[in-house]
Amino acid sequence: MNKLSPSKLGKNLTLLSLLLVASVAVFAQDKTKPETIHATAMGQLTASGKTFSVTINIASYSTPTDQQTLIDAFNSGGHDALVKALSKMKSKGRVAITGTLGYDIAYVRTFPTENGRRVRLITTRPIRFKEAYVNGRTTDYDLSAIELNLSKEKKESDGSLLVAARFKTDRDKQIVLESYGSGPWRMVNIVEWQ
Repeated sequence: MNKLSPSKLGKNLTLLSLLLVASVAVFAQDKTKPETIHATAMGQLTASGKTFSVTINIASYSTPTDQQTLIDAFNSGGHDALVKALSKMKSKGRVAITGTLGYDIAYVRTFPTENGRRVRLITTRPIRFKEAYVNGRTTDYDLSAIELNLSKEKKESDGSLLVAARFKTDRDKQIVLESYGSGPWRMVNIVEWQ
């Protein structure tokens, strides 16, 4: 991955901040009370018609220091350095497809919106033995990301899930989160317990 030029660094830091947290506003980041969010993921594009349930258990939220660690890692070594930094972070909870044990959440933030709040999380994606053995292109997409828009009007809550994703710099030197395969899954039927 190309290193960012000094002239683009400030702009890219801002974009990465937006991708990771979309806000530096502190809203319930120090919440100690665990919360659970259930949702249904609905496939789109090539996964159209497929669904599965997702359970997110949040024990705590990431700090501004965690955010800065990820920004610094990406700027020094790109996607691979960011993944390494994520893998060293203390678990903030778990995310699981119903019927599985799931895996740890590495980074999660929440912030207010006009109609409620937004929750964003990023974590490393487990690479299964067969996938690692084949060592195909999918192993480059070693992150999973979820964004939930939790509305005060519960029926208006929605979100998206990227099962396999990676951060990269596009042709215009902008940082983007790229999804592998079927693209984002739509999150619906969201229920939260606090």
